[in-house]
Amino acid sequence: MRLKNELIQSLLKLEELSDERLEVMEWAVPVVAFGNVENSFFATLGINPSDREFINSKGKEIAGNERRFPTLNSLGIDSWSKINQEQIELILEMSESYFLNNPYDRWFKKLDFLITGAGASYYFPSLSACHLDLIPYATHEKWGNISKEKKETLLSESSDILGSIINKSSIKVLLLNGRSVIENFERIAEVDFSIEEKNEWLLPRKNGKGVKGYSYEGITKVIGNERLDNEIHVLGFNHNIQSSFGVTKEVELKIREWVSKKVAEYGKYCNP
Repeated sequence: MRLKNELIQSLLKLEELSDERLEVMEWAVPVVAFGNVENSFFATLGINPSDREFINSKGKEIAGNERRFPTLNSLGIDSWSKINQEQIELILEMSESYFLNNPYDRWFKKLDFLITGAGASYYFPSLSACHLDLIPYATHEKWGNISKEKKETLLSESSDILGSIINKSSIKVLLLNGRSVIENFERIAEVDFSIEEKNEWLLPRKNGKGVKGYSYEGITKVIGNERLDNEIHVLGFNHNIQSSFGVTKEVELKIREWVSKKVAEYGKYCNP
């Protein structure tokens, strides 16, 4: 299974979204998946690709052996409408082999730690995990700085693409990283979460109150307008592992244990 149709659909939408000035990096290819979706039983879910997938700390386009994904510049075209089949195959190959080349470890290593207890990993193909985003487009501004109206447009335009990707995959478990991802996923999917406060996930603060931790658990069979062939177990936690202030190693370990326990309850989907 290749996500050719989903990639083409996202490229066509990118041309439209660029005209609407929705903060998208119009020269950066939409990322339909990080890793091999076809072989993955487990997927983590974020908001959208980081700009660091395309530019370095100085704001320059990543090039050469450090490049993670193609761009208009690297493909030698000035519009996505001019892309050919060979270039489409190259984009899909780079998406599938992402974790074997130059992944953005600073972001992905923390998530990988959470899922390895459940027998999944991005970095070892036999352990069957990938990463997806609600929106496949990198943006110039951080998500939190984008207006509500622009966020809603990007989410609406992307929901069917995400639903189609998951429907074509072998994914059984979807892990949502942070409250923002959970809230936006609820907007596009039919899911009724069971929410539980987790005292052991409390993030300490100097004032003594701390930030409470919550787990989310549910099942979905509809994402966007896509009715899924199989139900997906959805897990989530309110702390954003990479950016929530004060996420301790102890809290990460407790979340990891919870994820492992839940996946064990669903059944052993990964390879023995």
